[in-house]
Amino acid sequence: MSGSVRVRVLSADEVKASIEALVDILIDCVEGGAAISFMLPISRHKAIEFWERAANHVACGERVLLIAEDLDGRVVGTVQLITAFPENQPQRADVSKMLVRRDARRQGVAASLLAAVEDVAREAEKSVLVLDTATGSDAERLYERAGWQRVGEIPDCGYTPDGKLCGTTFFHKRLSPGEVQTGFTP
Repeated sequence: MSGSVRVRVLSADEVKASIEALVDILIDCVEGGAAISFMLPISRHKAIEFWERAANHVACGERVLLIAEDLDGRVVGTVQLITAFPENQPQRADVSKMLVRRDARRQGVAASLLAAVEDVAREAEKSVLVLDTATGSDAERLYERAGWQRVGEIPDCGYTPDGKLCGTTFFHKRLSPGEVQTGFTP
């Protein structure tokens, strides 16, 4: 699917217009066991509130939200770049909430989103990216393949949606300034 997925940055208004699709992705991922800050059962109301807050953060310039769409225009994935940091960290950004619908996984969607969010970070003159993921998740392998450096693990740092303790693994990546790597244009 990576050749047939389009990744693009959304404005705050576009996030608001896409909330139903984003809610569907969030609920699908949580129901699939993704340890992304939510517990089961997750309500549509709670998911809507999450995306409304994200839209507000986009409007304030505190984050960038990207989506991946398939050839039919269906939103199949999303990722965020958090850019709001203290003045002594202007070079830093966090990659957050990488979500891919279960029926679109293992088709290059996450890799496309990751490459695009790295390009957006370069465009924003960010040179150090940080992220965390559930220890032992498929995402760990994705980040390692994409050149991210494992920093370490905190055991029992959070819970899976069904209430089991899980570890969190932290990664970082230094970005080289210059041209974007994927040809992605924000």
